Amino acid sequence: MCWSATADLAAGAAVAAVGVACVIRARRKEDLPLAALPLLLGAHQIIESLVWDAGGGTGPATVAWAVIALPLLAVWVPAGVLCAAPRRARRRLLFPLASGIATAAALTYALAVRPVRAEIRGHTMGYVIDLAQPELVIAGYLFATVGALLISGDRGLWLLGVLIGVGAAICWSLWELEFVSTWCAFAAVVSVALLCWVNSRDAVAPYEPVEHA
Repeated sequence: MCWSATADLAAGAAVAAVGVACVIRARRKEDLPLAALPLLLGAHQIIESLVWDAGGGTGPATVAWAVIALPLLAVWVPAGVLCAAPRRARRRLLFPLASGIATAAALTYALAVRPVRAEIRGHTMGYVIDLAQPELVIAGYLFATVGALLISGDRGLWLLGVLIGVGAAICWSLWELEFVSTWCAFAAVVSVALLCWVNSRDAVAPYEPVEHA
């Protein structure tokens, strides 16, 4: 998990395979954005293997990695949760979605006007970008991603939110300078939980009346 180019490549391929299984198993069109999330996260890890091979720096792989990790995920996750959530929870899920859109706008602007730089720090990768009010941006990002899962009204997604939230706390405490990289890698690995969620959704498919002859 993000300790080298080889580890990132292997993890990315494995997580992408989970994503393929999630998409195949999904039976509800509203579940597809979340079901496809492991595909995105797997590709993300594979891209980071290219960052390792390049020795870090500010090249195209670094920019692609940052675009996925920062603005794209900030919108993708809450939008996917909103699509899949029970109707009773959708109104409150507009708040993390709004937070994600605002956060993504700030991050997109930062990536457009300032270079993002990757730095190899031992066995981890750190990403450096100059953000105005970084604490506020991080709070908005976590509310959009982890928060959306926790208030989704779906037990499986709530559990996924707990796992990712705990992972965020661990990554921040152990690898503060490499938080974004390590947390994204952790999120990719726990995408296996999404496969379990997709399977559980199949088990509670909508009731269809049976016609008797």
